[in-house]
Amino acid sequence: MISNYENLCETLFEIDPKIRYVAIYHKSGHCMCGGMRDGLEALLPPEELTKSAIHTILRWETRNALSTFIGKGKYSMAEYEKIKRITIPLNQAELLLISTEINANHNLIISKVLSILTENFS
Repeated sequence: MISNYENLCETLFEIDPKIRYVAIYHKSGHCMCGGMRDGLEALLPPEELTKSAIHTILRWETRNALSTFIGKGKYSMAEYEKIKRITIPLNQAELLLISTEINANHNLIISKVLSILTENFS
């Protein structure tokens, strides 16, 4: 059983070496824990990373506006030229953000993350 979010972030890095970044954000935009995999450099400067996280939070809130019609979102995944980014809600106030290398198997990573979350936080 994972006891806290710091341990969760560490556990998620173990899923796949192609996971670059794991962090948990509060809907206020505050990074609660996590960060880049040791030995890797971020593609975004710190201020842009914060902006990106805030935009991700706003997009997730927009999706939630449709939940009464289509159900709660389980995750979202976006592919860019240099990375893939996965967003998973942990609860009403917190989001898990994961970035991977472009050639990562995102379906497998998402499946494993959702399984870990179900086992430990449901």
